[in-house]
Amino acid sequence: MDLRNIAIIAHVDHGKTTLVDALLAQSGSFRENQQTEERAMDSNDLERERGITILAKATSVDWHGTRINIVDTPGHADFGGEVERILSMVDGVVLLVDAAEGPMPQTKFVTQKALALGLRPIVVLNKVDKPDAEPDRALDECFDLFAALEADDDQLDFPHLYASGRSGWCDETLEGPRKDLSALFQKILDHVPAPKQLAAAKEPFRMLATTLGADPYLGRILTGRVEAGSISAGATLKALSRKGERIEQFRVTKILAFRGLSQQPIETAEAGDIVTLAGMTKATVADTLCDPSVDVPIPAQPIDPPTITVTFGINDSPLAGRDGKKVQSRVIRERLMKEAESNVAIKVADTPGGEAFEVSGRGELQMGVLIENMRREGFELSISRPRVIFRDVDGQRHEPVEEVTIDVDDEFTGAVVEKLTGARKGDLVEMKPAGTGKTRIIAHVPSRGLIGYHGEFLTDTRGTGVLNRIFHGWTPHKGPIVGRRRGVLISMESGQAVAYALWNLEDRGRMFINPQDQVYQGMIIGEHARDNDLEVNPLKGKKLTNVRASGTDEAVRLTPPTEMSLEQAIAYIDDDELVEVTPAVIRLRKRELDPHERKRQAKQAS
Repeated sequence: MDLRNIAIIAHVDHGKTTLVDALLAQSGSFRENQQTEERAMDSNDLERERGITILAKATSVDWHGTRINIVDTPGHADFGGEVERILSMVDGVVLLVDAAEGPMPQTKFVTQKALALGLRPIVVLNKVDKPDAEPDRALDECFDLFAALEADDDQLDFPHLYASGRSGWCDETLEGPRKDLSALFQKILDHVPAPKQLAAAKEPFRMLATTLGADPYLGRILTGRVEAGSISAGATLKALSRKGERIEQFRVTKILAFRGLSQQPIETAEAGDIVTLAGMTKATVADTLCDPSVDVPIPAQPIDPPTITVTFGINDSPLAGRDGKKVQSRVIRERLMKEAESNVAIKVADTPGGEAFEVSGRGELQMGVLIENMRREGFELSISRPRVIFRDVDGQRHEPVEEVTIDVDDEFTGAVVEKLTGARKGDLVEMKPAGTGKTRIIAHVPSRGLIGYHGEFLTDTRGTGVLNRIFHGWTPHKGPIVGRRRGVLISMESGQAVAYALWNLEDRGRMFINPQDQVYQGMIIGEHARDNDLEVNPLKGKKLTNVRASGTDEAVRLTPPTEMSLEQAIAYIDDDELVEVTPAVIRLRKRELDPHERKRQAKQAS
């Protein structure tokens, strides 16, 4: 069968998964009476709720005798640990761009990797039927982006199409018939070359492992594109590391191929196809799976290093064990090790006491997704403030820097620029009008300065600003960066919060709790209006007398409390505070620092 391998690149919410739905439907991948869910490629609850792609996935469609393998790439840089290796499996990319917003930062992150690998893009301008669509401007911005990313002449001479993924049509001109996606299918067949691996069909088997997974029945499974030769179930293979060291020899127990939305067992995998193998116990991403006669590994991209660390510990608060069933450190460790086994961007290490674990990853969003998944599985955890990972380069301390792209109303531009370039030690790269009274700001800001900034940013822009960030590189350490400016209100008693007490405390700052909520000594119940912490009593009721007086029986009217999401809570806390996460609630509390932790914090501050 004729074969094409492509990847789809898009920013969050630009319609990538909806377009894949339409491709699957129009290629006949579903039976006429088959029940299908909207956004079929979003395979877990968090992806559906947040509208983001977290896990790289593949599917395949048949179009007039040609099989097209489609790989869905994660748009967010926090999940970019596998993007380069995924792109090494394909021969072309479809860049999907919102006709109103144009190319965005997370588009840039993956597109840069694709252009560097020499892949030729097809640009699809999506949502051109929206009232605010400006397809001509978006197309010009795509060309400017490719030029800025040092695309060659072939890549700059890219074909473009106009589409509406939700309506299921794609045409070469804006005035096209708007019937179906046949123009996109035909452009993929004409523009994307067939895998060059097909010529190597008679050589010994070689495959580069691209993504890692775990199956309850098959065990460890690795997905990649067959670079040479063919393989049948039951054959013996060996795994080589990137340096050519032999890792293990194993027997292939099962070969799975993508057919529509599901993976189906096949007897033989041919060169050029994207398949999943089972049977190995040690091999991982970036290793070469090959015939025992092969000694030279396939060149592979190194795994990008983590940039932040978070401490996961047991929940040892007075309210521990009321909501969750999984509370022991042993169970938490097993779950984190299982995550590290299937996610190469995460590293887990034990702390000296053994009750907590250092989890390193690519960003706050990646950590938030892991914690949210564990919370839904019934775990109770205490989570520390994220800390950036420093590295030494030529004897000098370096820290990670992120490229921040902000779209904001003109009137708030000054406040945003002052915050980023002042206390947060950022460098302004570009500032230009973005149309309709908005300004686009691009800055390079240390990751330390962005921890906890998003809430402040929404306040400064009255909730109208849009902030996107991607990892940019490493820079010499920029010195101390001021953290949270305000202190917190800490409960000095344990029990149920009383409305009258919270009403009296409103002058002190904003509250995080409701009346009747359970509180305990040391729990953070609000933010202080000043920069120091303050112990308060949220249990203090109204003193009752038998004397009636005017004004004493007024109803208590409380300001609604601030309810934080998991990511907001993790970004809000300070170094001496923790987030208590259970399946039902998220609480903040103070913690006692051990001498080792105090020493580390003092060193980091200096």
